[in-house]
Amino acid sequence: MPCTTALDPLFTAVDSTAFTDRHLANLASGTLAAVRVPGFLALDACQAAMGALNRLPTADYDRARVPTRIVRFGPALNDYRDQGVGLDADRYWRDAEAARAAWQRVGMRPDPIAISLARLGSAWGAAVAPATIGGRTVFGGTLREINDGALVHYDDLNREFPTGLFDQEVVAQLAFNVWVSVPATGGATTVWRHRWEPTDEQHRQAYGYRREAVAHCQCVDLTPQRGDALMFNPANFHAVEPNPTGRRIAFAFFLGLTTTGQLIAWS
Repeated sequence: MPCTTALDPLFTAVDSTAFTDRHLANLASGTLAAVRVPGFLALDACQAAMGALNRLPTADYDRARVPTRIVRFGPALNDYRDQGVGLDADRYWRDAEAARAAWQRVGMRPDPIAISLARLGSAWGAAVAPATIGGRTVFGGTLREINDGALVHYDDLNREFPTGLFDQEVVAQLAFNVWVSVPATGGATTVWRHRWEPTDEQHRQAYGYRREAVAHCQCVDLTPQRGDALMFNPANFHAVEPNPTGRRIAFAFFLGLTTTGQLIAWS
């Protein structure tokens, strides 16, 4: 689906040699669509990561919930909501500790997550801290292989857990991805200038929404190259285009801007 002709001059995607504090602030405030840093991760680091991937215990999502095949490593909090609005804590902490132990066993060097968090902390002017729940550090830094595409959807911790979850209070959420493998064609990320409205539920499809929900919305398309990093505000609806051949693999986490001006991270 082609993007609607630009209407909001501030909803743009920019390429930069590095992430800056202004980028993060603009993404949080909604005055920028996305920031891409080409070559954020060196090719030898991408190759090292690919060499270690087979040692990580990956699994597919339940096809009843996620109809397109997505291979993952590491728990994401929004997959552990209980029947109400809270966290299925026993299941989450079990899987988080298992993932943390598996990551340590692999001993990935260089570590794409550690590199990314360190650079983002330098950009912000203070180290990125892990999000905590009851003083306990959550897991941060998932891996996703998305070759069949991802539905239009959004991610918003404050909607997913409206009664609160972290010890820290999050006022804005950002999504970070860095690619260690990309296909020759396809695999673009699209971000729309649209956030959830109650009327969107008429377009509900599994965990996401049909394209009709964003049919007339302004958007940006970003096709990754190996080593590229991308950051955007995931409260905006977004999706991934399928790729016919090759592997599209990224390490990812969320950043949260807190009421105290701190950056925290989680998956």
